[in-house]
Amino acid sequence: MTTQYPITWDLDVIYAGGSSSASFLEELAGMERDIEALYGELATLPQGAAPSTEQLTSWTAAVQSILLRLRQSDSFVSCLQAQQMKDAAANGLNDRVKTMSAKFNAALTSYDEKLLRTDEASWKAWLQSSEAAPVAFVLNERREAAKEKLPPEQEALAGELAVDGYHGWGDFYNTIVSRIRFEATEEDGTVKQLSAGQMFNRLSNSNRSVREAAFREWERVWGEQADLCADTLNRISGFRMKLYGKRGWAGRSADAELLAHASGDAILKEPLEMNRMSEATLNAMWSAVTEGKPKLVRYLERKAKLLGLEQLDWHDVAAPIGQTEKKVSYDEAAAFIKEQFGAFSPDLADFTEMAFKDAWIEAEDRPGKRPGGFCTSFPKSEQTRIFMTYSGTPDNVSTLAHELGHAYHQHVMNDLPPLAQEYAMNVAETASTFAEMIVADSALEAATERDEKLALLDEKLQNAVAFFMNIHARFLFETRFYEKRREGMVGQEELNGLMEEAQREAFSGALGELHPHFWAAKLHFYLTDVPFYNFPYTFGYLFSGGIYAIAKKAGPSFAGRYVSLLRDTGLMTVEQLAEKHLGVRLDQPDFWREAVSLLLEDVDAFLALTEE
Repeated sequence: MTTQYPITWDLDVIYAGGSSSASFLEELAGMERDIEALYGELATLPQGAAPSTEQLTSWTAAVQSILLRLRQSDSFVSCLQAQQMKDAAANGLNDRVKTMSAKFNAALTSYDEKLLRTDEASWKAWLQSSEAAPVAFVLNERREAAKEKLPPEQEALAGELAVDGYHGWGDFYNTIVSRIRFEATEEDGTVKQLSAGQMFNRLSNSNRSVREAAFREWERVWGEQADLCADTLNRISGFRMKLYGKRGWAGRSADAELLAHASGDAILKEPLEMNRMSEATLNAMWSAVTEGKPKLVRYLERKAKLLGLEQLDWHDVAAPIGQTEKKVSYDEAAAFIKEQFGAFSPDLADFTEMAFKDAWIEAEDRPGKRPGGFCTSFPKSEQTRIFMTYSGTPDNVSTLAHELGHAYHQHVMNDLPPLAQEYAMNVAETASTFAEMIVADSALEAATERDEKLALLDEKLQNAVAFFMNIHARFLFETRFYEKRREGMVGQEELNGLMEEAQREAFSGALGELHPHFWAAKLHFYLTDVPFYNFPYTFGYLFSGGIYAIAKKAGPSFAGRYVSLLRDTGLMTVEQLAEKHLGVRLDQPDFWREAVSLLLEDVDAFLALTEE
């Protein structure tokens, strides 16, 4: 593919030499020394003694310096592993970074405990200082969270054991994915070996026979790996539940020998706190989503009719409708995205041009890459990198816009203190989904042909299905899986049953054939850094929908307000963020109902356009 822009990313400008980078090894060695030094300084404080303001300031500066470099190092290793899953040296570096992260987390646990020792008057006075004030919210948050943790030495031990246990199981899942291969028969009869990423793209092919064959192979291969995946998922969840129980996070069983320590509420405690949102907000959101599903089912029923089917199967949901044969070149996608972004914000368009031109995007379609797409930040270098496999589908264009939204979010926060840059996943998904909406809505407005409008509407509604139904199925599966896990190991057949039950409920019975091995194929269930990697997506989709409606009414003047909102995402709860910048309450259903109604207006347009 000949393109105006690079289709592979440039990692050498960050650390030259890939997984053999000497400069990266120097970075790691420097961090290891600094982590040890911080840990040693924290240990010098006598037991029970309160730290001085000078010590608090010094420790906080060290924490932020290490955090910045550790985020950068973790991103670098993630990029190396994603671009070539069989890079053994990258896997070794990943182990080293994970070990370092555990040591840093141990130091953070000690640091947090020292924050607790500070009396309230001294604490409030210190938070007014020039060093602490910019990150006062985060410091208060850490101090409060420390009250519900184990003693520092026990938390440190748990972190050390997690490297080869908890996180080790997550890494093992990546090893499973890197080894599997899928077979695909081409039109001329030749059989190709495809990676998971390449095979996944075939699941949205316009030809149903291709989709169906791809889905059969997808289910077959993941079924072959199901025993390993089930064992991995059980170990990850078991570790998590055991730790929650030891921390005393609300359990139904007092038997210390059982894994059944953590109740359903306790299982959601960590992900809710990580996303800085209340359970009331989560419940209000899902309630509004459930109320809106009947309208979305009408779209799925009409889509089935258009495809000549009685009912959609799982592999039909992402099937394109309307103008389906056109491929969008990488350069065309870049030009289109920049144009639409520019109508909202020239600054966003300029940033996007820089990302394409300076090789911040890995888009090449080749074997050996991991599946999916992501954006990761290099805060020390004030850069980001985007990973995907671009094959010219409309979905690829959406993914590209989505990841550029993530990148812009980090871009506008680069000058903030490192602790203030630690925004949660749900608001991260807000920025990315907002960017995706800009592109999708502008394209629909510009479309003149019926088939083109139909294709664009279908693509937008596929997003609604993903966030209202697919993500909800993941959430339902995971909550029910943890209930079962309390009783012991959950086998692969039972996992299949839980998955199908969740899909049936979340899709309101609108699908025929389901995807029982989805729990095995979806990386998000195996991520150990972020539990419940699902509901934040729906939050981001709906929250960005509400923001987008306000932006359309406000016009170009909203771009500045939007940047202000993004810059505050690491410094307050989502409820505070919404009240400050939008004047709405998230723990009440009204905002969510309005957002659902707005996003489902496309159903009416789709039904009207497809009336016989």
